[in-house]
Amino acid sequence: MLSRPDTARGEPLSVGFVLLHRFTLLPFAAFVDCLRLAADEGDRSRQLRCHWTFMTSNGGDAMSSCGAAITPCVPLRAPREFDYIVVIGGVQDEQDRTDSQALAYLRRAAAEKVPLVGVCTGIFALIQAGLMEGRRCCVSWYHHRDLTARFPAVIPVADRLFIDEGDILTCAGGASTADLAAYLIERHMGKAWAMKSLHIMLIDEVRPGSYAQPQPVVFGRIEDRLVRRAIALLEQHLGESMPMDLLAERVGTSRRHLERRFRETLGIGPQKFARELRLRYGLWLLHYTGKSVTEIGERCGFADTAHFSRHFRITFGMSPSDIRKRAGEPDSPAVDPHFLHIHGDALP
Repeated sequence: MLSRPDTARGEPLSVGFVLLHRFTLLPFAAFVDCLRLAADEGDRSRQLRCHWTFMTSNGGDAMSSCGAAITPCVPLRAPREFDYIVVIGGVQDEQDRTDSQALAYLRRAAAEKVPLVGVCTGIFALIQAGLMEGRRCCVSWYHHRDLTARFPAVIPVADRLFIDEGDILTCAGGASTADLAAYLIERHMGKAWAMKSLHIMLIDEVRPGSYAQPQPVVFGRIEDRLVRRAIALLEQHLGESMPMDLLAERVGTSRRHLERRFRETLGIGPQKFARELRLRYGLWLLHYTGKSVTEIGERCGFADTAHFSRHFRITFGMSPSDIRKRAGEPDSPAVDPHFLHIHGDALP
């Protein structure tokens, strides 16, 4: 872990933001607001304990993916002015231009040993700058497949919020950027300042980098409120086989009534639904993580690998090992759990 000596002596924490074209607004706002709230007493926003600078390659306004512009921005400053340089990327498509000046700046910062923070698709810029070969990087499950296809020399991790490797930190983006900002504030300024920021942002506690990304496993809208509440509970307990009596008690009804409502709404009983939900979580893990089949079976609440594999084959028509092999093929279809039907169709 790197801790810059000037900050350790009580100097303000200084962060430079490199905002790439069409950068994503939420991760940027979450990070800078965490700094802003830790920088001063109350909500006065003076840059006392934290300093931040918004930069673009040409010093012009930074246009976000939603159309909002950040101004004023300044041209790229000397990397050693900052304790961290945070690069925030945006929408990825084949027509996206490469900001060669920003990439050169990131290489210079790395050479001068200034820690770099890749947020959301800002990670792609670190890769394009040649700084991530053979290294792990934390990426949102949503961008995992794109990153794997474009940059096979990088090791993507999509089952945690952020990774700190000292010289380079990577973050999945979204709301988890506040967790990373709080983590850095706590390191440099103490836990009280980190918690002050989070509490004002109505966030209860710091989630560590190892905290699992939320995995989408059910698609569509469930109209029945009781069934919807039961599904929410099952999603919160994907790592265990919850007894149906306990599930019914938690949602305030009887097991028999809960079973009837599930069958009326989904055409399937809650016990089978819960098992298939855990299997679909396993399907996601096989595609988007490097965990072994045994680890995945345990994480999905199955007693042993054989039990997991047997039910997996019945549901998907393929073994977990075959799915894992298929997921590694360049032309294999993407698996988005939002669009997986809940009862047992084979993969598209």
